[in-house]
Amino acid sequence: MKKVAIIYHSAHGHTEFIAEQILAGIAAIPSIQGDLLHAPALLKKTDVLLEYDGFILGSPTYFGGVSAPFKAFMDATGPLWRHQRLRGRLAAGFSVSSLASGDKQSTLMSLFVFAMQHGLIWVGNPILPEQLNGIPEDEAANRLGSWSGLMAQAEKASPGHAFVPGDIKAAQLFGTTFAHTLLRMQDTADHKGEEVA
Repeated sequence: MKKVAIIYHSAHGHTEFIAEQILAGIAAIPSIQGDLLHAPALLKKTDVLLEYDGFILGSPTYFGGVSAPFKAFMDATGPLWRHQRLRGRLAAGFSVSSLASGDKQSTLMSLFVFAMQHGLIWVGNPILPEQLNGIPEDEAANRLGSWSGLMAQAEKASPGHAFVPGDIKAAQLFGTTFAHTLLRMQDTADHKGEEVA
């Protein structure tokens, strides 16, 4: 059983809602276990990350970057970084803001750099924007056209009512894509092992 940690911070529940949709996408794939981990709860126990094969990192975008609680989590992983204990595992990222852009790309880039410093292997967002195929924009996955990670736009409403169907669908597909990628990597590693044997 492969394990994926969705590590997130959510001040008002919107980023958590998208994390839950990503988890639903992962849960659709047999032999992959997904867990939601609240970033602030990990500050004094980052060694728990060693139990996971992949990480999906999520933060709201505040002033063009990750939230302060998520940055505190990133900083707390210093001892793991010093010995490169997470090297070779998968990572991906997502961000939520109230505007279509909202500088979410800056947040995804900071998550990417963090992952690279830990020696993680980044999984982007290969979902083609579905409005290109005539699907109404609000129903289209990856309607915001983000390739480096998942972006979602939250309206000023409760989390369950803040997202258009396309963003919810995109989050679920993002989780499924990440899970499939993790399984493909395992298959590749198994085949290499057979060749060596």
